[in-house]
Amino acid sequence: MRIAIASDHAAVDLKAVLREYLIELGHEVADLGPETADRVDYPDYGYKLASVVADGTVQFGVALCGSGIGISIAVNRNSACRCALVSEPLSAALAREHNDANVIAMGARLTGEDMAKACLDAFLSTQFGGGRHAGRVEKLSHPAF
Repeated sequence: MRIAIASDHAAVDLKAVLREYLIELGHEVADLGPETADRVDYPDYGYKLASVVADGTVQFGVALCGSGIGISIAVNRNSACRCALVSEPLSAALAREHNDANVIAMGARLTGEDMAKACLDAFLSTQFGGGRHAGRVEKLSHPAF
């Protein structure tokens, strides 16, 4: 699988750990930055990540910031992205099964390395359930307001 990963300065260390973990699992990883812990703005990296998910360059994205909240909001500005902020494996699996999430977001200040890896495992190993969820997911990309 081809997966993109991006963060802000607060999550650059977790990004490096997860990038290496994904590579060990056999995935091709596009690291969209940043490369250092110098202050950056999470929307810039969230938008960059959303762009490569939306255009099909990658199948999935991993978005990280201090809390996971800001970068997940940025990613979700792109209507082709369904970014789910998760903190444990069950929410990661349900994000895929029920919501067909194509981006997982986590907070480096809130989620440890082992838990982040477990969330990633659950996210990547779960398929979208379709069925009753399909119509709801379609509405996420085409809101009626």
